[in-house]
Amino acid sequence: MAWCGSVIVMAFQDIVGIIAIAALASCVVSLLIVLTQAWHGSLSLDKDVAGVQKFHKKPVPRIGGVALVAGVVTAIVYGAFDESPRIQQVGTVALLKLLLASMPAFLAGLLEDMTKRVSVMARLLAAFASALLACWLLGAWLPRLDTWGFDQLLRFTPFAIAVTMIAVAGVSNSINIIDGFHGVAGSAAVIILAALGFLAWQADDMLVTRIALMGIGAAIGFLMVNYPTGRLFMGDGGAYFLGFWIAETAVLLVARNPSINAWQVLAVCAYPVIEVMYSIYRRKIIRKMSPGDPDRLHLHTLIYRRVVCQIIPRNDAYPWIRNSAVACVVASIVATMTLGAVHFGDGAIAAPLIVLGEVLLYMALYTRLVRGRWCLDPTVILGLRPAPAVREWR
Repeated sequence: MAWCGSVIVMAFQDIVGIIAIAALASCVVSLLIVLTQAWHGSLSLDKDVAGVQKFHKKPVPRIGGVALVAGVVTAIVYGAFDESPRIQQVGTVALLKLLLASMPAFLAGLLEDMTKRVSVMARLLAAFASALLACWLLGAWLPRLDTWGFDQLLRFTPFAIAVTMIAVAGVSNSINIIDGFHGVAGSAAVIILAALGFLAWQADDMLVTRIALMGIGAAIGFLMVNYPTGRLFMGDGGAYFLGFWIAETAVLLVARNPSINAWQVLAVCAYPVIEVMYSIYRRKIIRKMSPGDPDRLHLHTLIYRRVVCQIIPRNDAYPWIRNSAVACVVASIVATMTLGAVHFGDGAIAAPLIVLGEVLLYMALYTRLVRGRWCLDPTVILGLRPAPAVREWR
């Protein structure tokens, strides 16, 4: 019992150490970016305050991805020199390979942050490149999705790699999609990575656990500067990097641990995945526009317009109050989804049902915000026919 107790204490110390060092490095770099914006502002500032998806009032640096990468790099270096036997079990080389694989997605996003000239397709292709690089360097792709018939197809390695690339690129883009208000993407990433890390820790997979912890720490350090006042934005570079980190954590968790149900992992990552899939459907099918065109119809935007602005009065002296309140609502939704997935999603039947429940919850909430009342009619939810007339939202 004493031995077990010492292992638990040591493991807890390792967890705190990894998160703390990544958070400290990320926070310091975030502060340096903010304090030195007079030097790099011509490249780094988000000066478009009137865009479709813009809710800030003055230019803000949008290269927070640099801080996220710095946090992860520092945590890797810290682990390489750590004397803890639990940390030494984790190969630093594997972590460096994963970091290297993330660079195409991160650099494409960072270049867009600084030039505003990198197309959506170019960034998506960079995310595909990162996913393929991770498959090659780490030798890890989705070997199964715990779906009858589909798992047989995944035995064909090229098909499995292609599916993995689509999944990783999709999740990478999904974090960029939900990055609309102070703290939304960062807090969602922390919650999702915490759930994935817990599942990995339960499976005694120290590599995936450490990957998740480094991402958590880097995101927390960034949030210390980003939230609540929004002095630094994650930007496309940060969103793609954090999304890639989450996606690869999920892929490695499934690939390395046969006991982990793939549907449970999907349930943990459900919120950003559902958001990006429905955004594509809404823009392409309902609104007949390009899936890459921005709009103000994301769930977090509707929460801001239909909930936060109705409850919190406008305050010109502190305009960030409304903005930051959105993260509280979204984080509550994400936490509810992930807790349900972790606690109830380890069964072969329960996990797909939880994913279905999360989709229904999202769609019901989305329709409520758009229509002004609850509606479970699938033809209305999918935009196939207009809803009955209801009172107009203010």
